[in-house]
Amino acid sequence: MNNLKEEFVRKFNQAFLANDISFILESVTEDVYWEMVGDRILDGKEKLKDFFDAMPEDAGLDSLEIHHIITHGKVASANGEMKMKDNSGKLKTYGFCDVYEFSGFKNPKIKKLVSYMVAKD
Repeated sequence: MNNLKEEFVRKFNQAFLANDISFILESVTEDVYWEMVGDRILDGKEKLKDFFDAMPEDAGLDSLEIHHIITHGKVASANGEMKMKDNSGKLKTYGFCDVYEFSGFKNPKIKKLVSYMVAKD
């Protein structure tokens, strides 16, 4: 049985696949902190919006498979595989793990997100 946070994390990840930037931005706090380990840190909702605005139109995910979602209290984690184009336009497979911290228990938003991503091929 899925809990509400698990469903929220699933929908949040599917929003990346659907390029639903509005849902993503609605799902985070104003002071959201997103660390893409080894790549960049986005500090604040406005920086997150700027990040998405600067992305090329064809830069989205091609596919996404979530293997596990684990939730406990105000934290959750999801891992799986995704396919997306690299800088040369070649479709590549990546393993990912995201760790979420929520703003609270009732109607929570994502306050902190740490993402790990590794190329598999």
